[in-house]
Amino acid sequence: MLTIRYFIGDAVSAFWIPAFEGMRLCIGSDSVPHFGLMSTEESFRTPEGALLRARLHIRAGRRRLGQGKVSAGIVTLYDALIFGLRWYLMVPQRREELQVSEGLDLLDEKAMLRVLESAGVVDGSFDLPAFDKLVERAAREELHDYDYRPMLSRFESLMTQIEVMPFDEAALPPEDPSTF
Repeated sequence: MLTIRYFIGDAVSAFWIPAFEGMRLCIGSDSVPHFGLMSTEESFRTPEGALLRARLHIRAGRRRLGQGKVSAGIVTLYDALIFGLRWYLMVPQRREELQVSEGLDLLDEKAMLRVLESAGVVDGSFDLPAFDKLVERAAREELHDYDYRPMLSRFESLMTQIEVMPFDEAALPPEDPSTF
């Protein structure tokens, strides 16, 4: 099972992904797509912050995939998945319509996706267990030869169903060219 632990500090954000046999991948502030473009705390506190983070990570994940940084791109999309789902379920009107319990963990992608599938918001075609396995693999090895296009298509379909996509990339804050 894949878990992410978020650490929030003064301008430092990192997440650890425990991977196979205790190996870990840490993505620090110099490689996090939202670093310097938004407040990390806002992505946890407000729907707007979660949406911005999801979109910044989608943009960076696509860029990384296109640059051949396949593992980094996949892990980046995983963060976008969590914050896209989080955004959808943070909006008060939706929480009421979907009768989301106060106990729902908005960092548990499996629980969030179950709520959206059972409510008919998403069609259930996104294979989260397969994506989790892929992210775990990406966290421990570079996937140079992996054909990411089918995965990206399924991911983008889910993001479209929850209205994170489409979006105008030009409306996002510009990326720092030194970002990984």
